[in-house]
Amino acid sequence: MTAPQISPYGSWQSPLTSSFIAGETIRLGQPILEGSTLYWLESRPTEGGRTVVIRLNPDGTHTCLTPSPFNVRTRVHEYGGGSYLVANGTVYFSNFADQRLYRHLPGETPRPITPDGPYLYADGVADPIRPRLLLIREDRTRSHRDPVNTIVSVPLDRQTTAGDILVAGHDFYAAPRISPDGHHMAWLAWNHPNMPWDGTELWIADVEWDGTLRDPRCLAGGPAESISQPQWSPDGVLHFVSDRTGWWNLYRWDGQETHPLCPMDAEFGEPQWVFGQSTYAFLSPERIICAYTKNGFWYLAGLEISAGTLQTFELPYTVFDSVRCGHGAAYCLASAPTHPQAVLRFDVDTQTVTVLRRSLNITIDEGHISTPEPLAYQTEHDHTAYGLLYKPKNAEYEGPPNDRPPLIVKCHGGPTGAAVPSFNLMIQFWTSRGFAVLDVNYGGSTGYGRAYRERLIGQWGIVDVEDCVHGVRYLANRGDIDLQRIAITGGSAGGFTVLCALTSAECFAAGSSYYGVSDLEALVRETHKFESHYLDRLVGPYPEHAEVYRARSPIHRIDRLTRPLILFQGLEDKVVPPNQAQMMFEAVKAKGLPVAYLAFEGEQHGFRKAETIQRVLDAELYFYSKIFRFVPADLLPPIPIENLS
Repeated sequence: MTAPQISPYGSWQSPLTSSFIAGETIRLGQPILEGSTLYWLESRPTEGGRTVVIRLNPDGTHTCLTPSPFNVRTRVHEYGGGSYLVANGTVYFSNFADQRLYRHLPGETPRPITPDGPYLYADGVADPIRPRLLLIREDRTRSHRDPVNTIVSVPLDRQTTAGDILVAGHDFYAAPRISPDGHHMAWLAWNHPNMPWDGTELWIADVEWDGTLRDPRCLAGGPAESISQPQWSPDGVLHFVSDRTGWWNLYRWDGQETHPLCPMDAEFGEPQWVFGQSTYAFLSPERIICAYTKNGFWYLAGLEISAGTLQTFELPYTVFDSVRCGHGAAYCLASAPTHPQAVLRFDVDTQTVTVLRRSLNITIDEGHISTPEPLAYQTEHDHTAYGLLYKPKNAEYEGPPNDRPPLIVKCHGGPTGAAVPSFNLMIQFWTSRGFAVLDVNYGGSTGYGRAYRERLIGQWGIVDVEDCVHGVRYLANRGDIDLQRIAITGGSAGGFTVLCALTSAECFAAGSSYYGVSDLEALVRETHKFESHYLDRLVGPYPEHAEVYRARSPIHRIDRLTRPLILFQGLEDKVVPPNQAQMMFEAVKAKGLPVAYLAFEGEQHGFRKAETIQRVLDAELYFYSKIFRFVPADLLPPIPIENLS
């Protein structure tokens, strides 16, 4: 084995090129087990980000069911999820281009079952005894920014119809779930200004023979209790996730009372940004297979319902999601820093894992993969913040003995979200070139209980920035990083944290904002319905707190900005409109600071196309090379940087 070459940090040659990352990886999502057949979604950057339904065949091979140009994706709440279901071997899906619901019989061309018009559908299930689907419908007839959300039934024995309204009156709905005997339906509802991780209600109603609902009643929840994932056990007992104790735990309703299944300071749920989440499933009426997170890491476990005992399985994965069960096995999505995301089959009796599909089929030498060090460090007001530190790693290189690596501080989106220890080539791209990456779970992140989430109430742009800054100080005190070469990057809400940090903190030398928020007032006036009152809690009700909105907005603090900035934006983004990036670019340019702005046609909130992913990785590396004055090993296409001397 040859000795590593000594080379400046940032200039290492890496096999993880931007073209490799953009072209060789797919995104896996939402496995569904229908009978004995498993289905899942694949998003393919090389096909323009098109999402397709995949079916697992009995011989272990898999078949793509969705013909081009169909794209399985819904825009309900803009973030989507729950875009397809399977009933009796037939796939029903929302098509991205027209948002109509389609029926796809095996071997046939998909046919629409809803009319062309202003209707969007998500989170559907099939009625077990009636020929219909039950779905969330978003009606944009009145307004794209203020649609009407309802629960509808779409009949399968009639011509195309927009659906019959079953439940209406709340601002939002999710998870219509009908009991196995077809006699009861449960669902979630909530109103402005709550987000679903703030407060939701769990409702139930009797279902008449003709499919109408009778005697709807609220079983649990309210403005201070977040309930998610109602599911019926095989014997017809309603279960759900609630954070009534401060942690998202599992509960069951026996028809009279609600009972906790396994109380513990861990999270068995996630923030409901998308439809179709499933962190637990029934192996039998008395046994659940579930995923939970504790101290930033996810685990898969078996829960005996009557005894309330939890058995955590020893598996080489640190993130689990989308759990399904059937025929003595659990199916889920899983990943770890050294294991690409995969669709797994876990045999519960033998404790063996079968990988059914990987997001990356090429094996990467672990000598180029950095595994995270979990951090817990003190921040403002004696609070604790958390993060994952990825140190530079490349088997072929070492940095000069007296040098320290540049650091990229990564801010997750949301802000109600989390950094997780998954296989992330967008991080390994940097660490394999000699950068350190700190992925911060600032106050407001999920996975650490409700109290930690609520640290951000009224403090967005303050607490998140403080926790990033204290993470930098923690690493500086350990001697881990080059204090002169620290960048901060983030997307969406994370982009807002980036811009706030650059206009309030001195420790960052450069910033990278992906579709980030620069003007809170413009955002609250222009954003979509789902998040239109999100800032009521994060900042304060508007317009009563208009002065706070202006004071907190980076666009109004340009006088404090002294660092270079690069901005990336999708031009079809309805969540954070493109004018947010354009305003920031013009203001920084006018101030005379180095600034670059790349906007992309055909991209929305989050980049999906291979050419876009490749372009932004190369551009960000090129930008840092100019600001931090190093020579990258990659041959990078130049980008225009205004005011670069």
